[in-house]
This record gives sequence, structure tokens and C-alpha cells, in this order.
Amino acid sequence: MSTAARLAGTEPAPRTLGPLTVTDFVRYQGASGDFNPIHHDHLFATSSGYEGPLGIGMLAAGAMNAWATDWLGPDHIRRTRMRWKRPVFAGHTLTITGKVVAEPHEEGQDYVDLEVSVHNQDGELAVQGWMRFVRPPSAETAP
Repeated sequence: MSTAARLAGTEPAPRTLGPLTVTDFVRYQGASGDFNPIHHDHLFATSSGYEGPLGIGMLAAGAMNAWATDWLGPDHIRRTRMRWKRPVFAGHTLTITGKVVAEPHEEGQDYVDLEVSVHNQDGELAVQGWMRFVRPPSAETAP
């Protein structure tokens, strides 16, 4: 039985992040080096057509990746793809969930493919992602 088949249905509980604040955005800006004022300056963000400062896209994407690597291990990740669907703003609460999905696998390889999503407090999809991991240690003991 493949690793993916053994892990299907064993996904960890959803992770909640927030409510987000502009301070969270500024901290992430400092860590990432992205100092675009659209992420922290209310007047700049609203004059650009947004309701207020918006979260850096990689903040939500990073939370998505952390959810998966906390489960399957950072040493086993092989690929991450993501699609941003809608911005997140201060006051939003994000929920990260995911599941093992079945995809064709290369001959002789044992991969775990995940579909991961980040929804806001209204249930709207903010980030959609796909990840591939190879032979995580927890798969060796999974039933």
C-alpha cells in the first residue's frame, strides 16, 4: 500500500490563524523584506482601492506550508504550488485545512500529494495549494 493511501484520512486538525492585525503584517514585512505600504499604510491601501492594509500573500501561504510540514516534516517536502484567490485583511481569521489526494505517481516512487486550502472567517477561499512530500517517517508506522 502506498504512503498516500496509508495517510489518507489521517490529516491533522485545521489550524486557525488570527484575527490578523496590521502589526502581524508589519512583522511579516520585516522578516520578508517586502515593505510595500499597501500592507501597513491605511491611506495608501484605501487609495489603491482596498478596504485597508492587506496581508502579504506569503503570510497565508507560509501558514499553509507550516501546517503541512508540521505534519509530514520539512525534510520531506518536494514541491509547493499555490494560487491566491482573494486578499486577507486585518481582522480576518484564517483556517488552514488539507487532505491527501490521489494522483498518478512515478514508477518506483512513493509520494504523498496534498491539496491544502486557507479560508477566511466567512468561508471564502483565500489561498489554494498543492504540495508533494516523499516518504515521511510517520508513514512507516501508519496503519
